[in-house]
Amino acid sequence: MTAVATATAERELGASRLRVGEIWRIVRLLAVNPTIFFGVPWMILGGAWAVTMVLALIMTGAGAPMEEAREGFRYSWAVLSPQWYLVVVGVQAVAYTFSFALGFGSTRRDFWLGMSVMFVLVSAEMAVAIATLVQLEQLTNGWWIGAGMFDALWYGQLGWGFDFLSTFVLQLLVLFVGASATTIYMRWRVRGMMVLLFGTVALVLILIASLTFTESWPAVWTWLVGLTPIGLVLLGLAAAAVAAVAGFLVIRRATPR
Repeated sequence: MTAVATATAERELGASRLRVGEIWRIVRLLAVNPTIFFGVPWMILGGAWAVTMVLALIMTGAGAPMEEAREGFRYSWAVLSPQWYLVVVGVQAVAYTFSFALGFGSTRRDFWLGMSVMFVLVSAEMAVAIATLVQLEQLTNGWWIGAGMFDALWYGQLGWGFDFLSTFVLQLLVLFVGASATTIYMRWRVRGMMVLLFGTVALVLILIASLTFTESWPAVWTWLVGLTPIGLVLLGLAAAAVAAVAGFLVIRRATPR
């Protein structure tokens, strides 16, 4: 009995080790071209930063009051410029890698977990960098020329920790939305995407109609305004978790072609 129990435990341990190895193999597979995850987002952000600096220099040369301009920079969305690309990254992570990974013996669960680990790494890297750049921009008073790109929107208001957390959650959300939407295509192809599109539009219209006819808009706005910054971040994290779980459930039945 002892020998059987020992053998069973060794098999379970070996399976656990194999699973971790397979998950990490997916991470390495996705990182074969690191530019996709770690290069292009910073090229986009760097381009937005360069445009912001040029605009600030033009305004300075024209004698514009930079204190007022700096306040205007707070409404710039340039700091969020990589988000649209990261949705595409989430799409490509599934569309270009899923079939290849299965062909090399990975399971769907291994693939999704490995991809999730990669998404966490990318999100953490971007979050650390952006939160730090916000602090540098504040310390240099807008890179010594009064420009503002990172210290915009909600950034720079509640410290490094909140900037990191909010960026991390936002990156995870857009990555998993892109990946999960692609699992619909992998499972049901164009028909599934059409159902998703028209179903989403229908749900939004039904929600708008119900809130309008029941005169519930004031209550909704009151609830949104009453949310704390941490509450908004947690709401985004919950949305990212829902997208991640939904994508996994769909990809379990997806057939690569």
